[in-house]
Amino acid sequence: MTERRQYVCKRVARPPALTGRLDDDVWAALPWTEDFVDIEGDKKPAPWHRTRAKLGWDDEHLYVGAYLEDPHVQATLTEKNAVIFHDPDFEIFLDPDGDTHHYYEFEINALGTIWELYLEKPYHEGGPVHEGRNLPGLRSAVHVHGTLNDPSDEDEGWSVEVAIPFADLATFAKDCACPPVAGDRWRLNFSRVHWHYEIENGVYRKTPKSERDEENWVWSPQGRIDMHRPEHWGVLEFAE
Repeated sequence: MTERRQYVCKRVARPPALTGRLDDDVWAALPWTEDFVDIEGDKKPAPWHRTRAKLGWDDEHLYVGAYLEDPHVQATLTEKNAVIFHDPDFEIFLDPDGDTHHYYEFEINALGTIWELYLEKPYHEGGPVHEGRNLPGLRSAVHVHGTLNDPSDEDEGWSVEVAIPFADLATFAKDCACPPVAGDRWRLNFSRVHWHYEIENGVYRKTPKSERDEENWVWSPQGRIDMHRPEHWGVLEFAE
């Protein structure tokens, strides 16, 4: 398995405008993560669509931007707190105090529909999982670089911007400062679920999991198909 990845998160002078486009000058000054890899790491082939993210912070928020290359951007789910990974999606996992318990998960699709979860313990330890535990101050936006749900053309992909308030994350930071201070290190990971599909009569048909498993592409590999192993997440280090 590839070594656990690390990202140095720089402080920003002002909040980026959340349009979903990632075209604010604030984002331009922040470095990209490494390209995402298969969740199992070197056991599996590299993803064929590029995914990467970047982060910044100030006294109020953690800012996350991501770009997902995809020639056929698709999304169907419109109900908040639906199981968003049934669509192609982008996901954020945060464990501020690094205890592998009491952590936060965020998912979003290309329609901008979100799902937020809070887990007291990972699934393999019995949970429980609190679904629909939305952070009151969270803001997010997406932009499709192409046309959504149109099989007749090819797209470039879609981008995501998220502002996560530290005031709302404090409940997951029982043993660390929140807001953080420069030098603090949190556990973090990103995931992208990519479903296989066919085009039938001018519409997308998602390949059922019973016929072919979805792809799970992540920033820091887990070594197994299970995002809920926080001990294998990457490291987010806050810096001035």
